[in-house]
Amino acid sequence: PSEHFSIDYQGNNEQSASLALVLTKPLDRETMPVHRLVVTASDGGRPSLTGTMELVISVLDANDNAPQFNQSVYKVKVLEGSVLGTLLIKVSATDWDEGINSDIMYLFSRRVAAQVKEMFSMDENTGEIRLQGKLDYEEMDSFEIAIEARDKGSPPLSGRCKVVVEVLDVNDNAPEVWVTSLSVPVPEDAAVGTVVALLSVSDRDSGANGRVRCAVWPAAPFGLVATFAGSYSLVLREALDRERVAEYEVEVRAEDGGAPALRARRGPLDYEEVQVLQFEVRAVDAGEPPLCGNATVQLFVVDENDNAPALLPPAGGGPGPGAAGSAASGPAPGPVSGALWAWAAWGAPAGQGVAKIRAVDADSGYNAWLRYELWEPRGKGPFRVGLYSGEVSTARALEEADGPRQRLVIVVRDHGEPARSATATLSVSLVEGAEAALAAAGSSSSSPGSGPRRAAGAEGGAAPSSSTNVWLVVAICAVSSLFLLAVVLYGASRWAPRAAVLSGPGPATLVCASEVGSWSYSQRQSRSLCVADGAGKSDLMVFSPNFPPPPGPA
Repeated sequence: PSEHFSIDYQGNNEQSASLALVLTKPLDRETMPVHRLVVTASDGGRPSLTGTMELVISVLDANDNAPQFNQSVYKVKVLEGSVLGTLLIKVSATDWDEGINSDIMYLFSRRVAAQVKEMFSMDENTGEIRLQGKLDYEEMDSFEIAIEARDKGSPPLSGRCKVVVEVLDVNDNAPEVWVTSLSVPVPEDAAVGTVVALLSVSDRDSGANGRVRCAVWPAAPFGLVATFAGSYSLVLREALDRERVAEYEVEVRAEDGGAPALRARRGPLDYEEVQVLQFEVRAVDAGEPPLCGNATVQLFVVDENDNAPALLPPAGGGPGPGAAGSAASGPAPGPVSGALWAWAAWGAPAGQGVAKIRAVDADSGYNAWLRYELWEPRGKGPFRVGLYSGEVSTARALEEADGPRQRLVIVVRDHGEPARSATATLSVSLVEGAEAALAAAGSSSSSPGSGPRRAAGAEGGAAPSSSTNVWLVVAICAVSSLFLLAVVLYGASRWAPRAAVLSGPGPATLVCASEVGSWSYSQRQSRSLCVADGAGKSDLMVFSPNFPPPPGPA
């Protein structure tokens, strides 16, 4: 017997009958796709005879199963600012039907907001959800996406799930500092603890990325007091003295707890950091609907002469192995903290370069235009400095009366208002010409990174570099002398005629050296005798011994 089928018997007579296979219970292809039935017919004789027939019934699929997701809710976490195209998650659904009824396509539900569709993309064949917009935790920290899996049957059936995307915060926002109230100017006799300004500090990040620490610079005479979360008071910590300091530039610095930490500060505009500020101003009325207008404002920052010239070390070692100086403001030079070194030769003509002072100013335009002045010695000294080049040269021929060393104080000023300046000292040693050349060569071969040398140490004369230079000069002179001696000996041996030395007692000797009868007399002298025709093929040197001549006849 079968629970799904039954036989409807309709007999017309005893010899024939009509059979009908009747479905008594709905079929489910997913449970049993094939049914095998055996139909048996028997007669009424004795013995009874039977006949059988097997029926194989294949159940055709009907689109009666909707797609089903593995999970009803998917959760995924992603960092804000992730790269576009990042794979967030892959959802999967199954359909128990077969054929076209089991083909599934994935798509966003109709109730998904347009913002979500702009932020994420769905692959309808694979179920992959990828990022196609820029995530910003501060704008939206989570998204809920309704996903639908639909088959291709007729009529199509669908299943649904939900994907929750949690955006993780990244420390991408620096703290913001706002001055909500400012009480200036401050009276000189203001009491300690007087509130000068009220500040508001905020950070759009969350957690440790949004925890802000604040400090004030310079630390005196002001300080910060936290009033409540995100608010500070700038208070007076010390008594003021207008005659000593007439104004203060106070900078409030805020730093968050992220890694890496981001910083912000509120202070005066700095041309060296920002030259142009651009922002938008919007005006909105109170009508219904409200109307608004926008305007773009460009703020150009004008440079102020707030940077003094800075002295630079000599390029490539230069004539001086190091440099130092001190920045100052006002007409008078500040204290000298280091020295440049240079060498000049006695008798050097006027206009000969000795050294070059190099400086730079962080300001721009007229405030960065530098001029160089010789502050010491005053009057008509042996040196001068180029007004705009900074090149130190001889003003006249150097004489012994100028002394073995000259100390020059050079002031570098800008053209700002008020002018700011820096000073440098140049110690020029007056030496012989050869010594000056050797000293300059030794200086240029030294490492540029050897650092500045203090003037006091150089004047002691016991520095290791000075001893090295002395031995270097001695070695060069010795090698040069040996080389010169070798050249002289070689030339003498090469060009002097070869001779034979004859010695023996007796009177002066006459020697014949050629067939034509050339004679030569030699006594305590040497002569070169050779064949008259052509170049000499053999030379003969004749010497008489250094004996006194024999006595003459009586």
